[in-house]
Amino acid sequence: MIRMRDLPQGPTLEQAGAVLTIDLGAIRGNYRALRDRLDCATCSAVVKADGYGLGAAEVASALRTEGCKVFFVAHAAEGISLRQTLGGGPEIYVLNGVHPGAEDDCATAGLTAVANSTAQLAAWRAAAQRRAQRLSVAVQVDSGMSRLGMAPVEIENIDRTAFEGLDLKLVMSHLACADEPANPANEMQREAFDALRRKLPPAPASLVNSSGIFLGGAFHHDLARPGAALYGVNPTPGERNPMLQVVRLEAKVIQTRDLAAGIGVGYGYSFRTEMPLRAATIALGYADGWPRRASAAAWYGGKKLPFAGRVSMDSIVLDVSALAPDELQPGDLVELIGSRQTVDDLAMLSGTIGYEILTGLGRRFHRRYEGS
Repeated sequence: MIRMRDLPQGPTLEQAGAVLTIDLGAIRGNYRALRDRLDCATCSAVVKADGYGLGAAEVASALRTEGCKVFFVAHAAEGISLRQTLGGGPEIYVLNGVHPGAEDDCATAGLTAVANSTAQLAAWRAAAQRRAQRLSVAVQVDSGMSRLGMAPVEIENIDRTAFEGLDLKLVMSHLACADEPANPANEMQREAFDALRRKLPPAPASLVNSSGIFLGGAFHHDLARPGAALYGVNPTPGERNPMLQVVRLEAKVIQTRDLAAGIGVGYGYSFRTEMPLRAATIALGYADGWPRRASAAAWYGGKKLPFAGRVSMDSIVLDVSALAPDELQPGDLVELIGSRQTVDDLAMLSGTIGYEILTGLGRRFHRRYEGS
């Protein structure tokens, strides 16, 4: 039986202009599917950016129930908040490392810093010495993405005493082209990663994100770090999405009206009616994270309702001529993200990726969690 509960923060259903439903059961199902693709590797979960915009506390709690024991965030503040939610036990890694001055707060919360430079490693070691406490650390090496991680020259020159007082829990890197299986950069990075980690003290290894899991066992190492695939984004672009859809976005109708032929609609009159039509204005716009240039559609009763004109900050006009005159009333909900128009579909229409769509969804929605 599906259980549904409302997030206590944010507007009530009556106050909000739109409703975002997050299926925690689908997130758990996606975690199981990804975990089952790994032979011997542990499956962790990336819950940075507030669980890709869907609520890190709710997402991580559901995944912990599913057996996930390792989580990744981007910033120290995210990790501290997540520790308060999960309590002791789960490992929480801070991907961007610990900014100067935040070491003691992170250590107190039992977080594991991911050292991306010898300077970060030294600062974390100094914190361990200052606290007379052994601290867990991960080291990220740059295997070719040139974004984060210790450069090969840093690895060559690293002093083994740099790890005194620290427990090296993980050596990791990140693939730049994992969503392109035929790209030779994947194998080049795997080989570079394996060569670099052999120069460090022995520790479990982690290379793959969501798409990397689908590259095969040679890339899996000891721990995988899926993120977007957990939330329903397709990790295999160009192929059928193997993941369950997680989010449904519905917006309320504000008003309806009849428009004659030749009427301009919205800013710039970029849309003009060619014939009389029935229009509806809904309470959703780019202030809610809907891409301004995404010429998409909504659905109601299984019928497609195209956008008419530009997306405004707080509203969108729909052509609802496909419906009976009184079928749609103020307060009714039309669907904008769901089975008919997925996060990936919207991303394609917007010239971006599903990650950006998810993390951009605003806080003005009334949020519902189901399937927990």
